[in-house]
Amino acid sequence: MKRVLLFLFALALASFASAGQSSTVDVTGKWLFNVQTDAGSGTPTVTLKQDGEKLTGHYSSQNFGEQELTGTVKGNDVKFSFSADAQGTQLSVTYTGTVKSKDSMEGTVDIGGLAQGTFTAKKQ
Repeated sequence: MKRVLLFLFALALASFASAGQSSTVDVTGKWLFNVQTDAGSGTPTVTLKQDGEKLTGHYSSQNFGEQELTGTVKGNDVKFSFSADAQGTQLSVTYTGTVKSKDSMEGTVDIGGLAQGTFTAKKQ
């Protein structure tokens, strides 16, 4: 009887653990960003691919053109960056945000320490 109860207890724990894993954040997909900085605004399109905590993708905007990005997802926290050429100057652009729902996120952007701002994003 003890073995049966231990087995059922272990089975219950396993089902709770897998249920918790299914609620993890997945930002994979195409996102439309709305960015406001002290240097101006923009609406880049960002395509993200998440593999565990690893994030890769593609950034497309009028200001910075087409760029490949890398980053991380930890819990609801998202961070990614890429290098861009701004009028002959290489800049590191970093987005740091929080996933608010399966199809929205918000946060801050730092453009090489020269400009800072905020963003909201909606999954397409």
